[in-house]
Amino acid sequence: MRAWVVPAPGRIEQVELPVPRPAEDELLVRVRACGVCRTDLHVRDGDLPPHRSPVVPGHEAVGEVVAAGSRAHGPGPGIRIGVPWLRRTCGRCRYCLRHRENLCPFSEYTGWDADGGYAEYVTVPAAYAYELPSGYRDEELAPLLCAGIIGYRALRRADLPSGGRLGIYGFGGSAHLTAQVAIARGAVVHVLTRSAAARALALDLGAASANDAYDRPPEPLDAAILFAPVGELVPVALESLDAGGTLSIAGIYLTDIPSLDYERHLFRERTVRSVTANTREDGREFLAAAAENRISATITPYPFDRADAALDDLAADRVNGVAVLTMPR
Repeated sequence: MRAWVVPAPGRIEQVELPVPRPAEDELLVRVRACGVCRTDLHVRDGDLPPHRSPVVPGHEAVGEVVAAGSRAHGPGPGIRIGVPWLRRTCGRCRYCLRHRENLCPFSEYTGWDADGGYAEYVTVPAAYAYELPSGYRDEELAPLLCAGIIGYRALRRADLPSGGRLGIYGFGGSAHLTAQVAIARGAVVHVLTRSAAARALALDLGAASANDAYDRPPEPLDAAILFAPVGELVPVALESLDAGGTLSIAGIYLTDIPSLDYERHLFRERTVRSVTANTREDGREFLAAAAENRISATITPYPFDRADAALDDLAADRVNGVAVLTMPR
């Protein structure tokens, strides 16, 4: 099969690999589409330390089941499923037993610990695959599997009150999906991002305002989510929070945070929360919400052979919405 691999930090190249064989509890999936996530960029560039080298990146894969291991229970051949970021957890540690499997110290991730979806075939443990809502094209579903799910967890972590005022810093793949969920639930959303195209998209999707990332929103915020991996925006977002507000930091990687002034940034019970991966329950809840209220993913498609260009464009902020690799049929 054809696949893209990261052989060393800073490089990605297309190679020929054997079609993987599913383990006893795994499904073999023929990939139809795979989202291009900023985490893939961090894997390529070495911002995340290599866990497997070389590794096939990609953890937003949509495809059809073609084979199953002897103990794999779940969708049968021909069924469309999603292959997400969270690949395995131990099921035995204190975090797993408290229903916080996203914090499992033995967790494994698709496209980092195991080969992912930048390939014609990928394997996934059956217990971690997602059944997908109908009415969406493959390319529309791919971004929901990480950008959508992580954004949903970040929204939950932000403790946004009903009808509250939400600030979204950065407006790429995850943010533009999260904004739609928040708006559908009655939130007033203010988007703050440096990209003019992203600001236009935010207004098209129903945001109440869209300004530069360092601007002050037009009203105090009940909650904010930082999607941009820019630590300098942490004090900016905190200063925009109303008393009792929460800042949720959604990224797996963040540049250094400047010094905070206690009175300006934290006093009056402002809260900062990080987001670490997601639980399977997060994914099921988000995909159920996507089945109930259609979520419009703004897609920039790239043919499979241009995965390197897709990552370069993402790094240079030339992607409006979400980049998605499409496989030839």
